[in-house]
Amino acid sequence: MKIKNLTLFAAFFAFLISCKKSEYVVDTPQQGTVTLAVDESFRSVSEALTSRYMALYPNTKINLVFKKEDFAFLDLLEGKVRVAVMSRELTEREKKAFKDKVDLDLQPAPFAADAVVFIVPKDSPRDSISINELHQLLKSSDEKVIFDGTNSSNLNFVAQKLKTTPDQLKYSIISGNKNIAEKLGSLPGKIGAISLNTLSRPYDPEAEALRNSVKILKVSEGKQAYAPTLQNLSDKKYPFSRILYFLTNEAYFGLGNGFIRFSCTQLGQIVVSKEGLQPYYLFNREVQMR
Repeated sequence: MKIKNLTLFAAFFAFLISCKKSEYVVDTPQQGTVTLAVDESFRSVSEALTSRYMALYPNTKINLVFKKEDFAFLDLLEGKVRVAVMSRELTEREKKAFKDKVDLDLQPAPFAADAVVFIVPKDSPRDSISINELHQLLKSSDEKVIFDGTNSSNLNFVAQKLKTTPDQLKYSIISGNKNIAEKLGSLPGKIGAISLNTLSRPYDPEAEALRNSVKILKVSEGKQAYAPTLQNLSDKKYPFSRILYFLTNEAYFGLGNGFIRFSCTQLGQIVVSKEGLQPYYLFNREVQMR
């Protein structure tokens, strides 16, 4: 009887463990569904990475939810999404909120160098802008600088670079990076602030058309002005270079962490490179000739 009772107890215990696993670990890096929150400024590279990952692992489904960077971070804290793409440094208050709500160590996973770029109509005589001039424009009631909205990654990053907060700046709003580029020609005297990723795809007809319709300004921080080239992003010479990184609330190695790892490997970094952005991890190739 004792042996029979022990057997039943072991079976019941195994059943409880299997229930617990099915309740909390419902996916793996090779199968399942996960949701990522992404600012629209990083749409292109995010779509390219998720598309490539799902092609490699057909049993996975990665849903992209596009929303402003601040709201993407809030959704991560509240467990509405498993992964968020960020571009700015978190405040001390946000770091504490992550620790309190997610109860994990904060481990950013950088994967690409992007930039906030400043654009003007193609026929504009302006070729560059200094950080000091930009700061003055963002204090002016003329609102000459156009952003894609409040709580957005572009506005957040520029404010952080200027050592201020978005609520202290004055600016115009046109929803969407692409819309800013398309409407700028009819807004003489205005300067658009958009993500490099909106224009960076080298072989995409839509991105090429946008590049040809605007002029990207060099930015000076001192005597030298720098264009947002990949080399200047890599060397951090372009003043508004920024690193894109993933944050996750996933406490196990599931689909979210699997996708993050892929994006940081050589294959994922090749995808980043084909998007016209600077890969965060550079893989040197050595060729030996005999």
